[in-house]
This record gives sequence, C-alpha cells and structure tokens, in this order.
Amino acid sequence: MHTWDIHKSQVTGERGMVSAQHFEAAQAGADVLDRGGNAMDAAIVTALVLSIAEPWLSGVGGGGLMLWAPGDGGAVDTLDFNVRASRNMERAQYPLASGTDGDWFDWPAVEGDRNLIGYSSICVPGAIAGFAAALEKYGTLTWADALAPAIAIADRGMRVDWFTSLCLAIDAGGLSRFETSAALFLEDGKPRRSPNGQDCGHLPMPAKAAMLRRLAEAGARDFYEGETAAGIVRDLADGGSVIDAEDLAAYAPVWSPALSARYGDTDVQVVGGLCGGPSLLKTFEALGRTLSADAGPADSAAAYARAIRSTYEERLKTMGHAAAAGDCTSHVSVVDAQGNMVSLTNTLLSRFGSKVTLPTSGMLMNNGMMWFDPRADVPNAIAPGAQPLANMSPVILSREGRPWMAIGAAGGRQIFPALIQLISYVVDKGMSLEQAFHAPRIDASMPTVVVDQAAAPDVAAAVSDSYPVSIRPNTLHPVNFAIPTAVMRDADTGRTTGMSHPVSPWTSSVAEGAGRG
Repeated sequence: MHTWDIHKSQVTGERGMVSAQHFEAAQAGADVLDRGGNAMDAAIVTALVLSIAEPWLSGVGGGGLMLWAPGDGGAVDTLDFNVRASRNMERAQYPLASGTDGDWFDWPAVEGDRNLIGYSSICVPGAIAGFAAALEKYGTLTWADALAPAIAIADRGMRVDWFTSLCLAIDAGGLSRFETSAALFLEDGKPRRSPNGQDCGHLPMPAKAAMLRRLAEAGARDFYEGETAAGIVRDLADGGSVIDAEDLAAYAPVWSPALSARYGDTDVQVVGGLCGGPSLLKTFEALGRTLSADAGPADSAAAYARAIRSTYEERLKTMGHAAAAGDCTSHVSVVDAQGNMVSLTNTLLSRFGSKVTLPTSGMLMNNGMMWFDPRADVPNAIAPGAQPLANMSPVILSREGRPWMAIGAAGGRQIFPALIQLISYVVDKGMSLEQAFHAPRIDASMPTVVVDQAAAPDVAAAVSDSYPVSIRPNTLHPVNFAIPTAVMRDADTGRTTGMSHPVSPWTSSVAEGAGRG
C-alpha cells in the first residue's frame, strides 16, 4: 500500500487571476485578461470553454448562478440563470418507488429513475441566456468573441487523457443508454482512451461547434427562439421530453442585489433565493455565536458540524418554490487588475447530467428534475414551471467595501459546508488559500458526518459526541469534500492569489500575464 502526499501550490500575480476546474479553461480566461478584457469577460469565456473541455460537469445545457463585484466598491449584483421545470411538468409524471434515489439529496426513489436520467429528467436550460446577459451588462467582449475560444476547442476536440477515461468509465453505463451520447463519448461501448504512447488524444465535437457558430452569428436568443431552439425542441420531443418551444421562448435570467451578512471583519455576499446562499449566511450566523477565536481543530470541527447540520435540517424541510418565505458542477473565480470580481457556478447537476446528448446540437443536457423533492405537499415539490432548490453557492467576500475574495465549489450538497470551512480557515484562522485548501475538512450535509482521514484523531472524536461519523479520504473519486476554487486580491498592493482543488489533476489558477504553461 502506498501513501501519497498530494500538494498544489497557490498562484500569485500582479494583476488579474482566473481559477477554474480545467487548466485549458483557466488559461483561456487569463488570455482574455491579457488582451484587456475584464473579470466578466474572462469568467464567461472560461465557463464556455469548460463546457467543451470538461462537458460532464457543466455546460450550455445546464444553468447556474453568478455574482459580480465592482472593484471600486459598488453594489454586488447577482444573476440567477438556473434551470426551470417545463410548464408541462406535473408531479404525477414521477411516481414514487420503494427506497431512495441514492443521489445528492437522497430523495424517495422515482419509478425508473425518471427524475435522474433520460429525457424526463431534463429542465429548461439557462446557461446561454445567463452568459449573454452577464456579458451584455458588465462585459466588454462581443458575444461572438466570447464564443470563439470554445468553438476552437470544440473543433480541435476535448482532451482525452487518463483522467478523461476515468470520468467516462464512471458513467459509461448511463451514457450507453443513449445513442448520441454513446457514439460521442464511448468507443465500441467502452470509455475512450488516449492513443498508445501519447499523453492525450482529442475528441472533436463538430455538432456542438456548429451550434456555437450559429449562436455567434445569430445571437444568444437563437438558443431560445430561433433555428437552434427549433432543433433543441425537436430532439427533446423525439426523446419524450415535455419541454416545448414556449418553455424555451419564455426563459429569462433574473438580476437581483446580493444578500449580505457580516462575519468578523468581512462582508459575505451570496445569491439569494432557491440555492445554497441563504443557508451559507445562516450557518455563518450560527458559527459566529459558537466558534471561539482560539478553538483548535477538534473544537472547530465540532462547531462546524453543529452549525451546518442545524442549517441543513431546516433547509430541506422549509426551502423551496412553495415555501411560505418564498453536482456535479463547475465553479469559476476571477479577479481583474481593477479589482472587479466574478464568482460563477454552472452545472448539469449529476455527472453528465441526464446522460442525454441531443443529436442536432451535440449538447449534454441537465437532469434538473433531480433537484425537486418528488413527494407531494412539500416546499420543493415538482410543479409546472417551478425552479428547484439548488445546491450552488458562489460567494464574494469584501473588506472595507472592496471585493477581497471570490470563492465557490462543485460538489452538490457538499458545496456550502465546504465553503463555510474554507472561509472560516482564512477569516478566523488566518490561513493562506493554499493552507486552507490543504487543511482537512468535514462534510456535514448528511446525518452521518464525514471526517477527512487526514484530520487529527481527536477531530472525529469531537464530532462523534453529537453525530454519527464516517472517516474517508479526500479522493479524486468519489468526491467527499467538494471541489473548490478561489481568488483573492490585496487592495493595498493589487497582488492577486489563486487556488484550486489540490486533489484534481486538471484544476488550475492562471495569472494574467503569466503566458501559456
């Protein structure tokens, strides 16, 4: 048995910084900064490239959330471009079965996993509308220029290396159920592999490149009301989806002021509504009452567990579109030389989303119905045209009125518990991003609290005083403690720092002006 010591260093720079879950996407965003683009330009380009470079985690067939913080200290703005249920969706289309679904929320099972896989699991996607709206309001690039790097990589092809093969192997069974997905991602029914003797090969995506070219020429609304929309609706109908042209045409993202709360000497800003943001703020409120400044790792872990578990229990019982108070995923964190920051989370929900690739567009589709509780008479119940309760929780932190850190994560229900600890490590413990990302964490999103096996022995003991405990490693797969990325900026010097998930071989932070590595 071998023991590996995995370490990834933080990246520092004098101007802008992009941190993302794939090195090619991060580099594409940094290239935008090099050419004079701002943080929003870089964030949108990075997210679009991610939809090609790592299509099983996020993409234009999904949705997301983002925050924009101007470097001059103006108000933080948020954009909700998450998926929506079709107006033709009804709970009766998802009859309950015995057991649980075993996915992120562990809801009661649905017959045939109709809410988890296949055309019946797809919601109306919002990514294209969101990216275009964000670029129009705060960016400087044209829509066509923002799409160009993703089109180039789609023409060349997604990298196929050992990690690609691993990711394809994990979901080969689901992909094999759908002809277009199997033809694209599998070879003779098996995961594609890099050519013998080569570090990687490339898998071109001509259908997706053609769709993106069409959007570059016709504009983003073509995805919802034009020729692209017609192809999407036709493919969805052929597969049995109830999403129709009216659903697509009615989609619009929503701008809102950020929700904000004070934690220590820091303002924490999140997206409000049906996501992880309100839960994150509520957890910090509880943590501020219970976590002492001199608490050691064990006492801190116990405080994190109590605060997160309390919030999570209330979250799943009370939050949803019908409440009285009204993932696999990718996260991108960006800061530019002027101090503007973007925190953007984009998701297909499960790995490879619904596992459905639409034939005309070559686009993997989300499985947004998974986010709804399939039971009747609950706040987050399936309903026509409803928005589900999401896990995403992009965050921007400010000090003295200026954006200081942009952070977020992938990992479904693990997201906001991971962010609570990482932010606390930096704010309460004075850690650098590098130290914080390597420090052991817990995950308290489920009744059994997961403790990193790298933690000191007394951490599990302290948490087990209140909750059942499982000890697991922070592995590449399965993901046990989320996949975070972050950037920071020193307001006095202008120096920036970026850090990405140490366990993944693909995550990267790239500084403006660093050149291609």
